[in-house]
Amino acid sequence: SVVVSSRKQANVDEAVAKLKSKGIDAYGIVCHVSNAQHRRNLVEKTVQKYGKIDIVVCNAAANPSTDPILSSKEAVLDKLWEINVKSSILLLQDMAPHLEKGSSVIFITSIAGFQPQGAMAMYGVTKTALLGLTKALAAEMAPDTRVNAVAPGFVPTHFASFITGSSEVREGIEEKTLLNRLGTTGDMAAAAAFLASDDSSYITGETLVVAGGMP
Repeated sequence: SVVVSSRKQANVDEAVAKLKSKGIDAYGIVCHVSNAQHRRNLVEKTVQKYGKIDIVVCNAAANPSTDPILSSKEAVLDKLWEINVKSSILLLQDMAPHLEKGSSVIFITSIAGFQPQGAMAMYGVTKTALLGLTKALAAEMAPDTRVNAVAPGFVPTHFASFITGSSEVREGIEEKTLLNRLGTTGDMAAAAAFLASDDSSYITGETLVVAGGMP
């Protein structure tokens, strides 16, 4: 069974429909992760329906500005911290009492977290924080819960369209990867599925880079 959430009902409905079309028991809940009541509602409805939580994937992120760090407005800094870091901590605080022994938490960070720079510098800094959070929570939640992260490279989604939307920029990125292509959402899903599965039962506190050999 899979529970999906998004800020928009249309996105929730689309994801649930896709999962159900593959024969997967899916349930969708609208949740804006910066909203405390939304987070509690997500947890409560999930537990009411399924009785427990085995796997948590924290994927919410925002990049509201491409300004240099020292030119970023306070409201932008607050939003980046709140969505990219703080919301995951608060969500896990709500979920922790319901996590089963052998459960798994997966953060979606970014290769930008290893070397924040350019238009994604401040966004990258928040992803650096997730690298540290992965290590810290792996220790705090052991031995019952494993905590790991996936660090995607460039994936041509709507979120990254300001970068991958330019054919020239896209080709430049592809040339820098050892595999000469951008990543896909399927690549990232496979990595998360591995970290959620028993195949990775002896892995915790680690970040799996899925970037096609991007330096």
